[in-house]
Amino acid sequence: MSDNSSNAAYWSANVRIILISLVIWALVSFGFGILLRPMLAGISVGGTDLGFWFAQQGSILVFLALIFFYAWKMNKLDAEHGVDEE
Repeated sequence: MSDNSSNAAYWSANVRIILISLVIWALVSFGFGILLRPMLAGISVGGTDLGFWFAQQGSILVFLALIFFYAWKMNKLDAEHGVDEE
């Protein structure tokens, strides 16, 4: 029974990390790039407004950062549950 509870804890933590990453990605790409763009138009970044920057480059950079964050967190989670690669 403890093996099943360990598997459930592992997958629960895995799904939580995925959901957090997806929420951050949706907020940055859809929220900042589209919905909140008019509010961010007054802030200048590199000669353009912040909303345009998020729509063109920021969401891609955040996505790449989330990939590295996910890999780091999953390596840590794998080591905690004894399923890491050696």
